[in-house]
Amino acid sequence: MKKARIGVCCLLRTTFDHVTAYSLFQERVKKMVEKHPEIDFLVYPEMVIEPEEGKAAALYFEENHVDALMLVSGTFHLGVLALIIHNICKKPANLWGFDELPYDGGKIRLNAVCGCNLDASNLYKAGVDDYVVHVGNEPDEDWLIAIKMLTALRSTNVGLIGHHAQGFYNVGVDELHLYQDLGVLLNHYELEDLFGGEASEEEVKEEIKEVKAIFDTKKLNDFQVERVARLTVLAERFMKKNALDVVAIRCWPEFARNYGVSPCAMMSILQSKGYLFACEGDIEAALSMVVVRAAGEETPFMADLSQVNYQEDYALLWHDGVAPCNLWNGKCVRSLETYFAGGKGVTADFVLKEGRMSILRLDTARGKTRLFYEEGDAVFMNKDLSGTYAKVNFHRHVKDVVDTVVYEGVAHHVIMGYVQYAQAARILARILGWRLIDAERA
Repeated sequence: MKKARIGVCCLLRTTFDHVTAYSLFQERVKKMVEKHPEIDFLVYPEMVIEPEEGKAAALYFEENHVDALMLVSGTFHLGVLALIIHNICKKPANLWGFDELPYDGGKIRLNAVCGCNLDASNLYKAGVDDYVVHVGNEPDEDWLIAIKMLTALRSTNVGLIGHHAQGFYNVGVDELHLYQDLGVLLNHYELEDLFGGEASEEEVKEEIKEVKAIFDTKKLNDFQVERVARLTVLAERFMKKNALDVVAIRCWPEFARNYGVSPCAMMSILQSKGYLFACEGDIEAALSMVVVRAAGEETPFMADLSQVNYQEDYALLWHDGVAPCNLWNGKCVRSLETYFAGGKGVTADFVLKEGRMSILRLDTARGKTRLFYEEGDAVFMNKDLSGTYAKVNFHRHVKDVVDTVVYEGVAHHVIMGYVQYAQAARILARILGWRLIDAERA
């Protein structure tokens, strides 16, 4: 996926200690660049003091196609600077103001916070809402994560194989609304485009070895193991050939009937290698996977909020054997089962590892897109049922979580990851003009 590209410049005024401020700017930005090699920073190489310098900085950013702006208030500065830059380069902005320097008996040395206040007020009153204000000597890490999420969403190449599952109207999308929101265009394919390709017998034999090395396959027959291995080869080739970042698959009811097994085990294997697959044709779940990946989870898991226990205050995040196999807890038997689709399911079966976690879903309802987010902890449980699943204690009572989901109409698929990024999710929602549905706003 595309690296986020952020334009950075320092806004100054000579009536304050601009020399010291610019020195601090260079030092702090250098450390930020070194800390985040996954982001492409375009640092404007001059002080920005006068309007013509603001215009030059804006043109530099626009010509280099930045995804966002970091406008640093080294000191208080002319209020026109941020407006000039935004007028030319209309991108989400982080207004970063440095902490005030120690007093030296004279007037205030930076007055940077007031500069941020001026810029924010000007932008707001000009109808601009996608800015975030940050005060401190370190960069806004949450905003950086949010920009990585935003860039990943807007640059993702997403495929829909088949359609959404029968009756799952709540995961359907308005493709032109999706384009309007994010600039994303869906690539449509048929199921046969995925499993109808060619794979050599040597490739399949090598993949069979890998399948058996990962999973206990004693409940499968040779045909089922071969089908899983062949589909894994074909799906990886399909993703590469079409340069897809994520796909949503109509994985039932036709897939097992027409191919011989469901795609669940293949999805578990390839997702552990970094590929992204959403079940049941759920495009917004697929896009949510892109967001969770950008937040730092390499192998997100699409799950149902499947079981809740109000007395013991826990939930089961479960799905039909598609979790990335690297998320296995290492304690239970990691196996392939055939209980699903009349014995043609071939799903992965294991309990997910313990640890801090979160769930997120990008979700559209009544013409408006929202972002749903919760945090909790995955805890140990025995392998008592088929599928892939985690027992979760949320950070608020599970009944409150369920009430939020059902009364906000959030679709029944969420994306789980072992990262937490509440403030970054809030910033992403602000930038995109979406409502954030979380513990604070439910």
